[in-house]
Amino acid sequence: MSLLQTTGQTIPVVDLMEFRAGVAAQRDDFVMTVGNALAEVGFFAVVNHGVPPQLIQSAYQVAAEFFALPDANKLAYENPQWQGQRGFTHFGKEHAKGQLAPDLKEFWHVGRELSTSEPACVLPKDPDPAGLWFPNPWPQEVPAFQLVMTALYQQLETCAESLLESIALYLGEPPHLLTDMVRLGATLLRIIHYPPLPAHGSPQGMRAAAHEDINLITLLCESTAPGLELLQRDGSWLPIQPLPGQIIVDAGDMLQQLTNGLLKSTTHRVTNPDNDRERRFSMPFFVHPRPEVDLTPLPSCLTRTGGKPRFPSITAQQYLQQRLQEIGLA
Repeated sequence: MSLLQTTGQTIPVVDLMEFRAGVAAQRDDFVMTVGNALAEVGFFAVVNHGVPPQLIQSAYQVAAEFFALPDANKLAYENPQWQGQRGFTHFGKEHAKGQLAPDLKEFWHVGRELSTSEPACVLPKDPDPAGLWFPNPWPQEVPAFQLVMTALYQQLETCAESLLESIALYLGEPPHLLTDMVRLGATLLRIIHYPPLPAHGSPQGMRAAAHEDINLITLLCESTAPGLELLQRDGSWLPIQPLPGQIIVDAGDMLQQLTNGLLKSTTHRVTNPDNDRERRFSMPFFVHPRPEVDLTPLPSCLTRTGGKPRFPSITAQQYLQQRLQEIGLA
C-alpha cells in the first residue's frame, strides 16, 4: 500500500528517511518519485522530514500573538526599503501576477542572517535593489518570535537541502548542484495571516489568487485550515490537504526555468472560506539561490526537453526583481 493511500493526501507522498537513511533501492525510488511528481504534478508531500511538530506549533503560536497586535504596532515593522523582503507587509499590499485585486492576507518575512565572518564572495553586493540583505527586524512585543522563527528557518533549510540533492540526482547532475546554488542564498520564511474576510471586500478578492512561486522550491508547513488548491491539466482545481506531519513541496518558476520546463511550476491558490469568521495561518519557506546564480537552462535538461532553450539567460537577482515588481512589492 502506498503512502498516498495511507495518508489520505491528494498528491504523491514521500518519506525523507528513505532518502537519508534507506538502502540504495529506497533512495533511488525516492529520487524517481520526487522527480516524477515535480515533472507531472509540480507538487508532492513529505513525511518524516525532521522538522519537530512542536516547533511548527510554537511558530504558529507566536505568529498569532504578533498578528493580534494593533495595526500601529505591526506597521512599525514595515519599511518600503525592504520591498517586502523583511519584516511586516500590511493587509492587501501584495497581489498575484496579472491580478488587480489584492490578496486578502498580511505577512512577515524572515530572511537569512548573514554574519561579517562570511567569505567576501558570498556577502551582499551594493546596491541591493531587491532588499535581500537587510537585517531582520524582530517584534519586541513578542519576545519568543525571534528564537522560534530562527530555529524553524534552520530546520526547514536542512530539510530543503536533502530535497534539492534528490532533485539534482533526478536531473542526472551531481547531488550538490542545487545545494551549492542556495548556500547562503536569499531564502525566505514567510509567516502568513489570512484574517476573517472583510465585510466590504472586493468580490474578486481571494486569500491568494492563482499564482506560481518565484523561487526554486517551496516547503509549506501544514497550515491551520484548508484552502490550498492546485490547477490540474484538465483545468480543474485539486484541494491539497493540510495533514499533520506533512510538509507540502512545490517547484517554483526558477526551477522550471533552470530545467527548461522539465520540472513544472504549477499554478495554485488559496480559496476563501465558506464563512467570514475563519482565520488561517500558513508558513511557506521559499528556497532561493544567491543573487548572482545563473538560471540559464541546464544542458542536461535541454536534451530531455527537445534540445532548444525555452527560457532566456537571467540571474536569480534579475529574475526576482522583475517578479517583485509584478506582484506589487517593488
